[in-house]
Amino acid sequence: MAFDQVRVRVAPSPTGDPHVGSAYATLFNYVFAKKYGGKLILRIEDTDQARAKASSEQQIMACLKWLGLQWDEGPDCGGEYGPYRQSERKHIHRQYADKLLENGSAYRCFCTAEHLAQVREQQKKNGLKTAYDRKCRELSSASAEKNMAAGKPFVVRMKMPLQGTTPFMDVIRGKIEIANELLDDQVLIKSDGFPTYHLANVVDDHLMKISHVIRAEEWISSTPKHIQLYQAFEWETPEFIHLPLLRNTDRSKISKRKNPISLDFYRRKGILPKALVNFLALMGWSYSSDREIFTLEEMIEKFEVKAINLGGPIFDLKKLTWMNQQYLQRLSEEEFVNYLRTEVFAKEYLSKIFQVILERIETFDQFVEKAQYFFSPPAIMTIEEVCPKNRDKAQLLTMLSGLLDLLDEQYVWEMVHLQETMDHHRNKIDWKPGEYLVPIRLILTGRKDSPPLSKTMEILGRELSRQRMRDWIQSHQAS
Repeated sequence: MAFDQVRVRVAPSPTGDPHVGSAYATLFNYVFAKKYGGKLILRIEDTDQARAKASSEQQIMACLKWLGLQWDEGPDCGGEYGPYRQSERKHIHRQYADKLLENGSAYRCFCTAEHLAQVREQQKKNGLKTAYDRKCRELSSASAEKNMAAGKPFVVRMKMPLQGTTPFMDVIRGKIEIANELLDDQVLIKSDGFPTYHLANVVDDHLMKISHVIRAEEWISSTPKHIQLYQAFEWETPEFIHLPLLRNTDRSKISKRKNPISLDFYRRKGILPKALVNFLALMGWSYSSDREIFTLEEMIEKFEVKAINLGGPIFDLKKLTWMNQQYLQRLSEEEFVNYLRTEVFAKEYLSKIFQVILERIETFDQFVEKAQYFFSPPAIMTIEEVCPKNRDKAQLLTMLSGLLDLLDEQYVWEMVHLQETMDHHRNKIDWKPGEYLVPIRLILTGRKDSPPLSKTMEILGRELSRQRMRDWIQSHQAS
């Protein structure tokens, strides 16, 4: 390798919840950088402008800092190779796309969305793999210029090889080789002028002097596309390390349908950051055969990249809870009390509860009973206890699942917006206010006499509200 220093990066997309998978990848990048005296770079990959959210970016950074995984360069602290948000590097990506057009490695594609949809539909009917038909691949320069002069929108596509294979080495997996016939002519620049992940990722990794790309194994199929880009630019490729995917207990890829995936959820649940880091470390690596509890510093000292286990780590909540208990028992009295004061009974959180609970209590000894659901989930109630008299189980589960889908995409978690979402959904499915709101209130609080539902949800927060609903739905779907 010609790199003077180990430089690794994590590149989360700010389009949703801060994901445990991002923390998992960040941990191994962090440890690798510290082990070899290198630097960790945080780059925000916000090229999907339709879904990118500033609030999501802030949550990601806050959660990684909560875990103690601090980066050396990033959008909040700067660095020599910024800017560190891809949306702020759009002009750079366009320059490099132009270089590919000039050397014949890329071409402009003027195909309409209608044409692409027709091609996909025909391929499906014929039992073929859906891919771009390369209609514009050999379009003459004159024709392309004419289309541009006429104002026709276009994307820039990579001219991928049609035969042979694209091989590459993975540090822990060895040689991987993928047939070029499986590679589509990937889009590099979208019609809105923004780069796709593939182009931005390669250009930014090169310009930021990334020496090792450590990411999840789901990116293995994209790596040949990146290799082809490195070759088209005549750049040296970094070394690749693809971590095994986190999996549910049924071996499927971890997802919010089967496991809480948001880091915010684990923080609100009361999982200690050191316990979560230790747990994530065990997802792909082991300290020794007889030791599971170890510090981040101890992991760095003993870490060897080739010791990463490719067996498909199981994200087992029972194991995480057990591990958290081990760390909790190691707390001093001062640490224990301080955690309760700053996390569980934080002044800001108690102030929110004060606004809705004061009129519901007569003496302070009633506070714990009246406000219990703000601190711990209620017992899961039965279908009979929750379901309105004029609705059946299937209707109730359909209603709740539909609302949960809407709440999963609700990032402004305030009373007014929550009320608007629920009113719109209730009117759409034609449910009466009482039969709609009472089941949700019972699921979230275990009570019929809680404060206004939308305000209760605002105080509980996005993570706990959604997870309580998801847990209740899952507990009754199979019954």
